Amino acid sequence: MIRDDRTDAFAAGHFLWEQACSRRGRLKPLIVGALLAGSLTACTVGPDFHKPQATQIADWAKPARSAPGQAVSDPLNERWWEVFHDAQLSALTQRALRSNLDLQLASSRLQQSRAVRQVMTADRYPNTAVTGSYGRKRNSGEGLNDPSGHNGDSAFNLWDAGFSASWELDFWGRVRRETEAADATLQVAENDRRGVLLAVLADTAQNYIQLRGVQNTRAVTEQNLDVARHSLKLSQLRLNDGVATDLDVAEAAAQVAAIESRLPALEQRQAQLINALSLLMGEPPQALNQALSTDAPVPQSPPQVAIGLPSQLAERRPDIRQAEARLHAATANIGVAKGDFYPRITLSGNLGSQAMQLSDFGSWGSRAFSIGPQLSLPLFDGGRLRGVLQLREAQQQEAAIAYQQTVLRAWHEIDDQLTAYNASQRRRDSLAEAVRQNQIALRTAQQQYVEGVVDFVNVLTLQGALLATQEQWVESSTGVSLAMVGLYKALGGGWESVYPEALAATSNPV
Repeated sequence: MIRDDRTDAFAAGHFLWEQACSRRGRLKPLIVGALLAGSLTACTVGPDFHKPQATQIADWAKPARSAPGQAVSDPLNERWWEVFHDAQLSALTQRALRSNLDLQLASSRLQQSRAVRQVMTADRYPNTAVTGSYGRKRNSGEGLNDPSGHNGDSAFNLWDAGFSASWELDFWGRVRRETEAADATLQVAENDRRGVLLAVLADTAQNYIQLRGVQNTRAVTEQNLDVARHSLKLSQLRLNDGVATDLDVAEAAAQVAAIESRLPALEQRQAQLINALSLLMGEPPQALNQALSTDAPVPQSPPQVAIGLPSQLAERRPDIRQAEARLHAATANIGVAKGDFYPRITLSGNLGSQAMQLSDFGSWGSRAFSIGPQLSLPLFDGGRLRGVLQLREAQQQEAAIAYQQTVLRAWHEIDDQLTAYNASQRRRDSLAEAVRQNQIALRTAQQQYVEGVVDFVNVLTLQGALLATQEQWVESSTGVSLAMVGLYKALGGGWESVYPEALAATSNPV
């Protein structure tokens, strides 16, 4: 890497020139120029990018208390949604990868970035063009010389065609730094698409799990509604027998109405979740009603969840990879800004034919050519180049800080998800025991009410407690699966194996 003051570069050129002169002019200037180019094209201004070493924790955070399902440091399952062993969830996932519109938009942005990269890197190669023209002209007799020789008294034809070529010699590596920055910017777009892909996978799984949770809650509510209706009939029979009172019947009827009032909200939530899944599939509202309206169990997590190793985090999470690519692009842009301080040398040439008669066009006498280098060296620009360089250096510092922040945020997110996963399992198991005990208590109270030992209010209280704990248990069971999806999303898994398949499916969105 050369110094900013250009001393080494010009010293190398001066040395080659002296060597050429010492050979009594036997080396032609063109050979000297070639040697000069060869000695300088290996130089690249600006700092070289080095992959940042992100802060890592020694091991995944250990839960404060043990839970039935443990996270282990086995290799991460890239197709993590398959651990639920739910065929419909797997089918929805594959459908979303093919049809999701957000994913198609991200694919379109990726294609645009590839096109921009091609434009940005075109300066590495010679620029060639073929030109041709014909014109019927007449010049002023009082102005510039008339090429026809008629002093503007008559019109003439002018045939012109040629081939031109130009190529900037990248002595200082400015063009190479532009290419490096364009490649890094393309990686930003690639990882943006991976982030969208991971979000689509997680949203599909989470909406599906919530849908099954709502359906199970509705099933529990309907079961309790049957029990409440049975209690209402029982209280009416006892009222007819003169054992119960109108108060017992009214309380039983109120319990039935209260439980019935829960169903519309659950049906509304089910419709919203089915529509959310339809949107993820790129389908209109209610398109998946027939396929998803039938109740099914909540997908359950396996006894052990493989979460990989801490050292693999930066290789998986798209946001970390994206932040690294932004840092790479910002570092390369410093080299581009430094390259603007140095001379630009461009080789250009033209070869063509020009004639006023078509019969002369293309003849040896109509030939025209020009060839030679062009030099451009900035002398005074009011500090513009220095300001651009300072801006690029500040942008690199910002990108470096953003990278560290992204990695730190990832560790916090993973730790929070691990804590949520373990806590939700313990809550689910405690609520399962509460449901079991409430069921025993309700059966006992119903029997004692029939025997006239307890009041009907005891039955109603226990029935309400059972419904509440059953709903909480379904919610907590759903929460365990949702926490596992959140954990896999935080780990950044799920795009590695499906990325090529999804790219092929969405490379040409309609």
